[in-house]
Amino acid sequence: MEQTGWLDRGDGTRLAWAHLAGTGPTLVFLPGFKSDMAGSKALALRNFAQARGAAMLRFDYSGHGASEGAFTDGSIGRWTDDALCVIEAQAPGPLILVGSSMGGWIGLLLALRLAARVVAYVGIAAAPDFTEDLMWQSMAPAEKQVLLQHGQISVPSEYGEPLVITRHLIEEGRGHLLLGAAIPIDCPVRLLQGQMDPDVPWETALKLARRLDSADVQTILIKDGDHRLSRPADLALLGRTIASLLGEDGGEA
Repeated sequence: MEQTGWLDRGDGTRLAWAHLAGTGPTLVFLPGFKSDMAGSKALALRNFAQARGAAMLRFDYSGHGASEGAFTDGSIGRWTDDALCVIEAQAPGPLILVGSSMGGWIGLLLALRLAARVVAYVGIAAAPDFTEDLMWQSMAPAEKQVLLQHGQISVPSEYGEPLVITRHLIEEGRGHLLLGAAIPIDCPVRLLQGQMDPDVPWETALKLARRLDSADVQTILIKDGDHRLSRPADLALLGRTIASLLGEDGGEA
């Protein structure tokens, strides 16, 4: 049975988590920007783990989902620390990190910090460096000026309410950029990427694959796939991918 709870990260802010006890490496789902642990991919992964008796951990970063804190106080480093805090408390053994979009970037940062504990990494439309390459670089000069002067800017989103991008998010993100050099991660890596993704160019997956030190990297391009990759066929692919990493012949998420 899945257990849920709250973890004080050390400053009074509580992070919501859900843990499914089981065997083997713990599957850790890392949500995307403004997403949470109740999304379709997280729940599909939970069901996948439950069906196999595998361990699985999902959680919300501060300012996301059921966790406390203000979204606008967050940053890549802060949310990576949130993830590390929950992982250390709830999943101290071997890990398979599964990161969606921003969670893909956070998963890479965690893999660098946790090293040998990470036995595999799966990126779903992984978006390393997105604060710089996809946000800052796409802003018009006038938008950059507003951001720098006022500390934040609101931009339209296809997924609901406008997104608030803060100057802190952009500037702090520059301390965690990865794609400009080799990435010393040696575990098996699987990158799932839709070629119809309007948010993360599919070429990002190829660039990431080139930067990783690991020789065991597979990039799977879904020609009609979007950013979420949450259709039944996408979730089935995710299940087969993780099943293979677990040494199974096949599986469905």
